[in-house]
Amino acid sequence: MPLSFSSTDDFRWSLRKIAVIGPGIVGMPMAALLAHARICEGSEEPARVVVVQRDSPTSGWKVAAINAGRSVIGGIEPALDDIVRESVAAGLLSATADYGDIADADLILVSVQTDRKGLEPDYGPLFDALEHLALALLKRPPGNIPVIVFESTLAPSSMATVVRAHFARHGLLEGRDILLGNSPNRVMPGRLAERVAASDKLVAGLHPLTPVLVARVYSRIVTGGELHQTNSMTAEVVKTLENAYRDVRIAFAAEVVRHCDREDIDFYRLRDAVNVRIAQTDSASADATAVPSGAVLVPTTGVGGHCLPKDGILLWWRALQAGPAAGPEAARSLILRAREINDESPASLIALAERAFGPIDGRRVALMGTAYRFDSEDTRNSPTLALARLLIARGCAVRLHDPYVKPDDQNLRAADLTDCFTGDAALALADAQIVIFCTGHAVYRSGLAGLVAGAAQAVGVVDGANLFRAADFAASGLGYAGIGRGAGEPSAALIDAVEQGFRAMEDGVADEVAAVCDFLNAHFAHEDFNRVRFEEVRRLAATCPTGCAIAAAPQPHGSAAARALTGSPAAPMLRLARRDASGVPA
Repeated sequence: MPLSFSSTDDFRWSLRKIAVIGPGIVGMPMAALLAHARICEGSEEPARVVVVQRDSPTSGWKVAAINAGRSVIGGIEPALDDIVRESVAAGLLSATADYGDIADADLILVSVQTDRKGLEPDYGPLFDALEHLALALLKRPPGNIPVIVFESTLAPSSMATVVRAHFARHGLLEGRDILLGNSPNRVMPGRLAERVAASDKLVAGLHPLTPVLVARVYSRIVTGGELHQTNSMTAEVVKTLENAYRDVRIAFAAEVVRHCDREDIDFYRLRDAVNVRIAQTDSASADATAVPSGAVLVPTTGVGGHCLPKDGILLWWRALQAGPAAGPEAARSLILRAREINDESPASLIALAERAFGPIDGRRVALMGTAYRFDSEDTRNSPTLALARLLIARGCAVRLHDPYVKPDDQNLRAADLTDCFTGDAALALADAQIVIFCTGHAVYRSGLAGLVAGAAQAVGVVDGANLFRAADFAASGLGYAGIGRGAGEPSAALIDAVEQGFRAMEDGVADEVAAVCDFLNAHFAHEDFNRVRFEEVRRLAATCPTGCAIAAAPQPHGSAAARALTGSPAAPMLRLARRDASGVPA
C-alpha cells in the first residue's frame, strides 16, 4: 500500500547509515559534510556515511584513498581535505566497492555523472549504479523504507518515468518500499565545501513526504543557504534551466565580444555599462577569479565542464522526442542555438590570434590551462581540448600545460592529446611562438614574470581567460591580444542595442521555458503535486548562486524575440536574439 502519513511525525525514521554513491565533485563534499555534521536522527549515535565507488581501472583507487583519510578531488579545494581526514579518523566516513554494504542504508545519495548522447540523456553509468543498488535493497532489513536522493542532474520527467520504473521492475515501489527524491547539486569546482554549505538548495520528491525528510537532514549541512522544498519535475526543470540559461547568456556575450574584437571596442566597458542598466552587476570584468553573475557574462576560450554543454538538451529532451507536432518547436529555441554559438568559441579565439599575429598555420603554440575552470583539474568538455585539435588540424605544433591536470587524464586520452601535454610550464613555453592562456589559473597571474621569461621565442600572447591587460606585457616586447580587450570606447548606440538585445533574449527564454513547462505538465504530471508552474520555476531559479533571473512574464510564443531587434543597429551581430519573420533564429 502507498504511504499515507499526515506528517513526518508519523514516519518513524532512524538514520543510522547514509550511503553516497559516487565520490566525484558532488558526492565527495556531500559525504564529507554529512559525516562531519554528526547527524543524530532517531538515534543517539551519529549516522555513519559510507561512500560507494565501483572497482574500475580509472576510479577504483578512490576507495583506498578515502579510507586513508584523503579527499579524491584534485585542484584547490579549501577545507575539504581537512573535513575528510577528520571524519575518517572519527570512524564516521568510509568507502567501499561493495553495494552489499549499503543494503541497510536509511538515506542514499546518488551522485553518479549523467551525460547526453546526441539529443537525449545518456544514463548508462547512472543505471549501472542503480541496478546494483536495487539488487542490494532487495536484502534490506524488514520494514526499512530508504530515502533515495538523486544529486545527479536529470532531464525533466526522469524521476517520474525512467527512475521510478527502474526500481519498480525490481519490485521496489515508490511510496511503499522506497521514497524517491532529488536535490540537484549547485557545487562549483574550487569551492565545493563552501558552495554546499552556503548556497540555497532544492529538495524535492515524487511523494510530498520526501522533500520534508530530506530537508530535515540537509539542514545540518546547508547552514548558510535556504532549503526550498518542491516536487521532482520542478527541481529537474530548475536545475537544467539554470545551466541552460547560463549557456544562453554566455552565447549572447560571445556574439557581442566577437563584434567588439572585430571593431577594436572594449567589451568590458560595454558589458559593465549594460549590466548597470539591467541592474545585474558583478566584479568579473576586473577579476578573472570572480564567478560572473551579472546579466552579460564573460566570454572566454569556450564553454566547458559537465553541465552547460548538456543541460539545455536535457531540458528539451521530451519535447525533442515528441517533435514539433506535439511540443514546442526546436527550430525556435534560443537554448539549442546557444550550444552552436558556444561551440564556435575556440575557432573565434584562433581568428583573434590571427588578426593580431598573422596566420597561425604551422606555428608552435603553447596552450596554458587544460582544465575548463580556473584552479581546477577538471577537463570535462574543456574548450582547450577542442582548441588544440583545431590547431593541430592547421599544422601547428601544440603543447598543452596545466598545473593540476594529471598526465593520464582520461579526457586528454580520449582527445588523443596525451603526448601533447606537460605539467612543466618551462617545457610548454620553451619554443612556443604563440602563447595562448586558456584557463585563468591564479598561478599564471602570480607567476607571469617567469612565464614571460620562459617564452624566449614567443612573438605574442593571446589571453582567452581575462587574466591580463596589455600593460602587463609592455616591458617584455611581446604583443598582446585578449578577448574583449579592444581599445575603443563603446558608443551610446551600441550600449542601447546590446541592452535591447539582452532584453529580447530574456523574453525569448521565458517564452521558451513556459512552453516546455506546459508540454511537461500535459504529458507527465499525473498528480497536482507534481505539476510544474512557471512562476515557481522562476522563483527557484533566482536562488541559483551564479544568477538565473528569468523574465517575469512570457510573451506569446516567439513574439518578443521576433520583434525586439527589428532594425536594431545590433541586429547583424546578435544572432542569438535576432529572428527572421518566421520566428526562426537567423
